[in-house]
Amino acid sequence: MVGVFLLALGLYMVRTYVRFTGANVATHLPDPILTIPTGSTFDVVVDSLVSGGFLKNESSFRELAGLKGFGDDEVRPGMYHIKAGWSNRHLLNHLLAGPQAEVRMVLNGARLPEDVAARAARYLEIDSTDILTLITNAEVLEKYGIEPIELMCTFIPNSYHFFWTTSAEGFLKRMIRERDNFWSRENRRGNAERIGLTPCEVMTLASIVEKETLVSSERPRVAGLYINRLKKGMRLQADPTAVFATRDFAARRVLNRHISFDSPYNTYLYPGLPPGPICMPSIQSIDAVLNAEQHDYLFMCAKPGNSGLHAFAKNHRAHSRNAAKYRAWLNSQGIR
Repeated sequence: MVGVFLLALGLYMVRTYVRFTGANVATHLPDPILTIPTGSTFDVVVDSLVSGGFLKNESSFRELAGLKGFGDDEVRPGMYHIKAGWSNRHLLNHLLAGPQAEVRMVLNGARLPEDVAARAARYLEIDSTDILTLITNAEVLEKYGIEPIELMCTFIPNSYHFFWTTSAEGFLKRMIRERDNFWSRENRRGNAERIGLTPCEVMTLASIVEKETLVSSERPRVAGLYINRLKKGMRLQADPTAVFATRDFAARRVLNRHISFDSPYNTYLYPGLPPGPICMPSIQSIDAVLNAEQHDYLFMCAKPGNSGLHAFAKNHRAHSRNAAKYRAWLNSQGIR
């Protein structure tokens, strides 16, 4: 009898060992990322594991989870990279204390704070409304030394890695840190001082350059032109600022109603730079301002055709000729 008992006990222990330490995560995972939202219960996690095709045997996972106390408290939220062939023990240990998977956030091209919030929310658990409310909160901005009008200068376009569970304030703090790191590299802050602009003013001018030309090789020349106008006290008269002022972002042609619209962002009406950026300028445009081409150009006009290139002029007479050619081309194309 003792022998039979020991044999049965041995078999039970072997089965238990295999049940808990043998492979229970499927060998093929359509999507290896398990997402656990904040506030999830143990049953929600198990349902996600089953519906996602992670588990081969649900009951053995539940059994070991009970022994480990997994789910007794609030389940740790996050995104977790699960590897095929893991055992229940390995899977549970990973969910209990393992590293979260990071998401790669691509942040660029935004014009307004709500655009930034919407883009960030694509990659984070939090809602865009929560992000927008936080980043436009005057008390929060004052806490971090940010003038509300200069908020968009906080965001440097790039790819960033975040945890999916990052909070709205965690996002803002990261952006501030990245901004500071950006300006400390490659003598950017020193170059800004050399041309007599603050970092935010550089970004504001870069945002105009960004919208004026899609041709990267032209950007230092365009930047130089606007710096020349600033030095002479001339109004920038930049079409993109008039478009931004009216929020008529679908406009194919800048008309009198755009350039006569009363707004501090309209550089046809107000001298100097706008109060802040009219978009999130690319790093290339920022560096184009910091390394602007030195020349005597004061005027620019798009060339006829779809090349995206501009004709530059040093005086108004030459500019008028260039502008007449471009208007004639627009009319011939029926662009109103």
